Amino acid sequence: MKNFKIDIVSDVMCPWCVVGYKNLETALGQLKDEMSADITWHPFELNPDMPLEGQDLNEHLMQKYNLSEEQGDENRKNMFEAGLRAGFTFNFDGERIMINSFDLHRLLTWAREEDKQTELKLAMFEAHFTDLKYLNQEEALLDVVESVGLDKEQARSILHSDKYVQTVRQEQDRFKQLGITSVPTFIINDKYAISGGQPSDSFIQALKQISEEEEAKQDA
Repeated sequence: MKNFKIDIVSDVMCPWCVVGYKNLETALGQLKDEMSADITWHPFELNPDMPLEGQDLNEHLMQKYNLSEEQGDENRKNMFEAGLRAGFTFNFDGERIMINSFDLHRLLTWAREEDKQTELKLAMFEAHFTDLKYLNQEEALLDVVESVGLDKEQARSILHSDKYVQTVRQEQDRFKQLGITSVPTFIINDKYAISGGQPSDSFIQALKQISEEEEAKQDA
């Protein structure tokens, strides 16, 4: 069976990151008799200069992308439908904020060492986009950490220290140097890159093609 190394450059604040991952997950499920994957998440900050208190999400998007109210409504409709197709629910009914995600990336780096990274990433996505939790509030964030079986007090000590600060920054710099400027970006076996929240059929086609190419190289 073919086993892929998949590195995902992503931000919890990016809705297309969860859509893309859920579609990748569906693709891997359909291909489970042919291939498997070892997945690692890597940090990317959509808004590294965002203040700690965050900003109303609709206001932020209108300012950042110069969207009209009608365009914002259309974007939310498209996002909601893309989420449903991927098996994820976006909640646009309550007050939503965009936050600085640096501390989330520090906790995700720690979670990788604890073999809980994907579980924590998905829990963060759900907390932010579905449950509308404010993950810039320490207790809300720590509750998410605890929900996947990680130690809450250890996470708290990380937040109150500079642990993983340099690791996150170095990883961000490394992927910027590789030319990655948008998320999600899925890097397969350190060679092939797939960008954006692609549908599951696109991932299936890409993974099969990569597998065939690598087998052909081995046989050559």
